[in-house]
Amino acid sequence: MTRIRHETTRLALHGNCIAYRTAGKGPALLLVHGITSDSSVWERVMPGLARRCTVIAPDLAGHGESDKPRGDYSLGAHASTLRDLLLALGHDRATVVGHSLGGGIAMQFSYQFPEMCERLVLVDSGGLGREVSLLLRAATLPGSDLVLPLLAATRLLDAGARVGGLLDRLGLRFGTDIEQMAHGHSTLSDADSRAAFLHTLRSVVDAGGQRVNATNRLYLAQHMPFQLIWGERDSIIPVEHGIDAHEALPGSRLEVLERSGHFPQLDEPERFLETVLDFIDETEPATIDIARWRRHIDAETLAS
Repeated sequence: MTRIRHETTRLALHGNCIAYRTAGKGPALLLVHGITSDSSVWERVMPGLARRCTVIAPDLAGHGESDKPRGDYSLGAHASTLRDLLLALGHDRATVVGHSLGGGIAMQFSYQFPEMCERLVLVDSGGLGREVSLLLRAATLPGSDLVLPLLAATRLLDAGARVGGLLDRLGLRFGTDIEQMAHGHSTLSDADSRAAFLHTLRSVVDAGGQRVNATNRLYLAQHMPFQLIWGERDSIIPVEHGIDAHEALPGSRLEVLERSGHFPQLDEPERFLETVLDFIDETEPATIDIARWRRHIDAETLAS
């Protein structure tokens, strides 16, 4: 695959720096990574996307090279930061692609700022069901902040990767999922990163699983092109979440990648790239009228 140079830049927003990668020219395409990840998770597909689009791949607040302030790490706060980043870079609208936690943020973005979202692509997305890996659920428990420094130790992660029975009990499989989980935990070696991780995770997950569920608002996405991409072998968020969301939303698209786990953009980058570019080529960007949007809100007045 031909490499296209991308630049990494830091931009000050509201007193905090957000790092982002950008490449290419054309319509804006915003890539939103998941928890403990960063914009590097898109490296294998950015060159192909940048041949047709202006690709913007930020490190979310609290992740990667972005600042890790004390503050709000909710889905809404992340969505607002992405809106401000797009506007600061001169983009009024974008196709939004969200992976894992980034899928939840992408849905929140489309809900808060529908006039800015041309298309929505969810990749092994959070926010569509209760189930999530045991390891993430355990990290929400009291005292987990004392354990995270141990998980960040490379030697421990290397040893854990050799203990197949333990990983099986955690519901994880060898391959990209394990590599990316190990990489993510290795970023938690400093206190600020751990605090940002825990604030982010606990806003969407508890000991019982995912605590944020967007399925009751999925009907609003019928007014924009909507694509779901899922790895059939996902060991973190089950593919059934994508199947159920697709069935609940007539007109949506679903692409299941049979050889992929939780990171299809890494496991099958060529097919991922083809799926996203075909989706962009075959759909018209949404134009949302707020008055029309208001009419479609499913609300009723309750008698007191």
